Amino acid sequence: MTTFVYQSFETVMREEFIYYLWENRLLRSDLFTIEGAAVKIISQGNRNYDSGPDYMDAKIRIDGTLWCGNVEIHVSASDWYRHKHHEDSAYDNVILHVVYNADCKVGNIPAIEIKGCFDDGIYCMYQSFIKSKRWIACEKMLRDVQAFTMLSWCERLIVERMELLVADIEKHLNVNHFDWEETLYQRIMHYMGSKVNNEAFDRLAMVLPLRVLRKHADNKVQLEAMMFGCAGFLETEFTDSYPALLKREFKVMKSKFGLLTMPVSYWKKFRMRPSSFPTVRLAQMAMVIHKNDGMFSNIIEKHDIKDVKTMFDVRTNSYWENHYYFEKVSARGCRKIGDTTVDMLIINAVIPVIFCYGKYHDMEDVKCRALDFLEEMERENNKVTRQFEKNGLMIESARQSQALLHLYDKYCKRRRCLECVVFHVISSDCKTI
Repeated sequence: MTTFVYQSFETVMREEFIYYLWENRLLRSDLFTIEGAAVKIISQGNRNYDSGPDYMDAKIRIDGTLWCGNVEIHVSASDWYRHKHHEDSAYDNVILHVVYNADCKVGNIPAIEIKGCFDDGIYCMYQSFIKSKRWIACEKMLRDVQAFTMLSWCERLIVERMELLVADIEKHLNVNHFDWEETLYQRIMHYMGSKVNNEAFDRLAMVLPLRVLRKHADNKVQLEAMMFGCAGFLETEFTDSYPALLKREFKVMKSKFGLLTMPVSYWKKFRMRPSSFPTVRLAQMAMVIHKNDGMFSNIIEKHDIKDVKTMFDVRTNSYWENHYYFEKVSARGCRKIGDTTVDMLIINAVIPVIFCYGKYHDMEDVKCRALDFLEEMERENNKVTRQFEKNGLMIESARQSQALLHLYDKYCKRRRCLECVVFHVISSDCKTI
């Protein structure tokens, strides 16, 4: 077990730390109000994340009398007035005011001052975590957490991550009048652009909606013509026959559908592998649409992740065998979407939409299928997952790697240590006093 060296206790207190003490029953059992009445916590209540008191429906026995109501927590009692709670009727049912520093009395509300009522070691540990300069504060202690505990935490994290993604997808669904095909197309386009060109792909998905592409989904040349034309790559004169053909076809499609053209300056190609160049990805995306007309309808019926991957098994026009850009010959091109890119598209674009569909239609089996797909896929290999593995965690699937990416992004980077199971386990040696 890792030995924790306590730092000197600091007087700067945070409300979130008092929340942690309150929720985990880490205050001493023999509590008293400022006036000396005995206080026994029967139930801490439920955390309220909206406006109003911090905890609702608490049960507190004060001087032998059981009270049911709300609890408000502050660092200093005077914060009650600073936050203007005395002017808000939502706080009329507060039965206990929990403060670190009782610097004033608030009406007739019973109050307890918790200074000296908890193990200072917990706060020293918390302070060291939030001030840590390490990659993550607990990196040297991760090995102390049992595998089962970490797996259980990851299960909660992956569901939390999916719920956040669902909220984002639902925004697009509302704009698209709940067209699932269009929404999936937009999401795939976003991730086709990777981090460098995702905004450009987002814009192209708006300029060139799927409903237009589907009208010519059976014609590879016309699909590519619309993709490259709307993206702004066909605005010059060409000597190669293939881009010249695309330019002619786009002129017809542009007139037919009233298509717009993006400035080609939106697209970036610096500091990226040639296989990720926007021209290559656009050609590949055109073939994905050609192969999978009604892609969402097909995917939602799939029960084997191998069948989902097959939908991205496409080959572009032979022109791209030795080109990454128009009229620039290369030693080798890239006609197929790489396995790593396919996995990335499925993990980040396809599976969240499947999960969202299950949630929207209250289909638990579909939600479970989405998570099972993650379980069947290999774990992601990136800087974050490699760091977790370096510090002792075994990552066996994309389900776990996605959970850990969420943990790092939403908890570790933001120093939300008090809400993390890892901190709770590491600080478990500190008991109530």
